[in-house]
Amino acid sequence: MNQHFINGRYVAGQTGETIAKLAPATGEEFTRIACGNAADIDAAVKAAHAAFDGAWGKLTAAERGRLISKLGLKLQDYFEELAKLEARDTGKPMAQARADIDATARYFEFYGGAADKVHGHVIPFLNGYSVSVVHEPHGVTGHILPWNYPAQMFGRSLTASLAMGNAVVLKPAEDACATAFRLAELASEVGFPDGAINVVAGRGHEAGAALCSHPGIAFMSFTGSPEVGKMVQHACADHLIPCTLELGGKSPQIVFDDADFDAAVPIVCKAIVQNTGQTCSAGSRVLVQKSVYDEFVGAVAKQFSKLRAGTPEMDLDCGPVINAKQRGRVQSFIDQAREQGIPVLAEGQIAQGVPNGGFYVAPTLFGQVPRGNRLEQEEVFGPVLSAFSFEDEEDAIKLANSTDYGLVAAVWTRDGGRQQRVSRRVRAGQVFINGYGAGGGIELPFGGTGKSGHGREKGFIALEEFAVTKTIVHKHG
Repeated sequence: MNQHFINGRYVAGQTGETIAKLAPATGEEFTRIACGNAADIDAAVKAAHAAFDGAWGKLTAAERGRLISKLGLKLQDYFEELAKLEARDTGKPMAQARADIDATARYFEFYGGAADKVHGHVIPFLNGYSVSVVHEPHGVTGHILPWNYPAQMFGRSLTASLAMGNAVVLKPAEDACATAFRLAELASEVGFPDGAINVVAGRGHEAGAALCSHPGIAFMSFTGSPEVGKMVQHACADHLIPCTLELGGKSPQIVFDDADFDAAVPIVCKAIVQNTGQTCSAGSRVLVQKSVYDEFVGAVAKQFSKLRAGTPEMDLDCGPVINAKQRGRVQSFIDQAREQGIPVLAEGQIAQGVPNGGFYVAPTLFGQVPRGNRLEQEEVFGPVLSAFSFEDEEDAIKLANSTDYGLVAAVWTRDGGRQQRVSRRVRAGQVFINGYGAGGGIELPFGGTGKSGHGREKGFIALEEFAVTKTIVHKHG
């Protein structure tokens, strides 16, 4: 797949250079992708503008919605093909890949139905005036997606923008972009006008940087690391355009002494090993009240030791991490913690028979982790869970808010008053009470504070991000 998808068709890259794509499960090259540059991005932006000024821009909201919904239904016809593409590209277990494709289809269903539900309103004003507020598309929006959930992120980022009438240019991650191209193909097949969706492959510092800095882009959506997020925001500032940034987290699960342990333990384990811990909202810190710390963490350790990592086809708890660099990063956290004498409370297993070249890391549970340690403060983005103890409610809130991140949190307690007090004081864009995650949560506004970024995706609020609010004042006497 050494081409880009621009203006409704595959086109060769400007340079002819390609990037090797390795299968995380084996470490072997299985394809090559185009290495896009500024010229490729420029071609895609021009195609998007032509679509916005032409066939795509002339569609009514209802017509856009039908196309988006039609694409969601089309995904069902190619469900297993897309799941296999996603699993091969990312290394995730097939069950996770299928869940991802199902969630992707839900994004198209939700925003297809929402396209003609974005209503304006009338403001009572002075006598002799009529004032209306309407929401209009930005024009052409840019999207840079990460490698952990390629298909879901396509749905999450692009469909809200398309529903509002924008044309889009997407730069998927070079480590996992197969489903993005296939989805763009399917969009063309169901009738999306040429240029409405454009996909340019390539490296972040080349194609990604060119997209962020292109003067034809009116809005940017980025999901990735805080370091790259800063560069994206600087590029947007140069052109005075808005952006949404979703930059990861160090999310706490707060377990009080009256929690339902039977309900909490399996969810605490799953929240860190889902997608091999390569999830921005992974529950990477478990904070347990001191009086029940040994009991609860002991139960987590027992379940943790049964976790296994393997190939997508083995369909175990975890797959490999995405590449050798990421495996080295995750392993560096584990090795440093061991050197510092932080106890390993439990370790999962890498299944027998996995390819020697695959990028596997055994799930690891550490505790007690000292406050201020790297395991508390930095995002590992791997299957590494850190356990901490706290004294009381005030100490729990202090510990939960002790990082620069603020994406997701969970509060486990049967006390209704405590549920409300803690959930309101924890710094996070989403807080779950006696649960964690919501099966994709397509309808639920999602985003963070602090180092986790700004802006909101998912739900109706995302439509507002991808729109410009215009006030029309009519003086009629």
